[in-house]
Amino acid sequence: MSGPGTPRYTPEWLQLRESADAAARAPALLGPLRAHLADPPPGRSAAELVIRDLGCGTGSMGRWLAPRLPGPQHWILHDRDPALLERAGTAMPRTAADGSRVTVATVCGDLDRLTAHSLAGTSLVTASALLDVLTHAEVEGLAAACAGARCPALLALSVVGRVELTPAEDLDAEIADAFNAHQRRGDHPRRMLGPDAVEAASEAFARHGAAVRTHASPWRLGAAESALTAQWLPGWVGAACAQRPDLAPRAEPYLRARLAACAAGELRVVVHHSDLLALPPTPGGEPS
Repeated sequence: MSGPGTPRYTPEWLQLRESADAAARAPALLGPLRAHLADPPPGRSAAELVIRDLGCGTGSMGRWLAPRLPGPQHWILHDRDPALLERAGTAMPRTAADGSRVTVATVCGDLDRLTAHSLAGTSLVTASALLDVLTHAEVEGLAAACAGARCPALLALSVVGRVELTPAEDLDAEIADAFNAHQRRGDHPRRMLGPDAVEAASEAFARHGAAVRTHASPWRLGAAESALTAQWLPGWVGAACAQRPDLAPRAEPYLRARLAACAAGELRVVVHHSDLLALPPTPGGEPS
């Protein structure tokens, strides 16, 4: 799947954010997921988990998740950038939580044709920082495909539209609102969901009978994460100004001051995200 103007991320940016992503992801969702995977539906083998990572980038989701799940695993990494796919395939862990083998395959291309048929035999669909760049129709299609394949989904690190900066500045709220509007860019029906993605996905999966759990997964960026903050800030402010050019005269000195505070170790930022777990109904019709 690829929303309108879906960004192509650089390996350097993905590498810079990986430790913050790992610290933010919600381990509380892993218990229900492990319990579900330990009791596969009829016709699906419990011998090996088949896990599809959508929009895998450099593979950070796999590096985080594979060592936290027991049993042999076969990961199928999907991305439209062949260079990122090559990095991801090479850097995936090769052992699971219990020492079982992890194998990897890669698939290059967009995910527009994801269906229940193409997910046949898949034990889990996962993705990180993907939902918010999808459209409503694409999220609905993902939920329908997972439901048709009776496949759970773990979708991490979707923005929810809230950013907290300490110390606070008067322009913070205007920048945040403009950034959120930019995240929703595109003309209907190709408008990206942005900060509305988690709510839309929760509703879509629930309509298809899944039990949906969400959990907060915020970035918490302090002095130790100043390199990430220094890269994130210009992108955040720049997107806001692209949406509202009238902000630019005030945003330029604002950004300079924020970057100076970051360099001095004086800036704290919380970028709120949410993780979502959708578990399909049991054979008897009850959600997991």
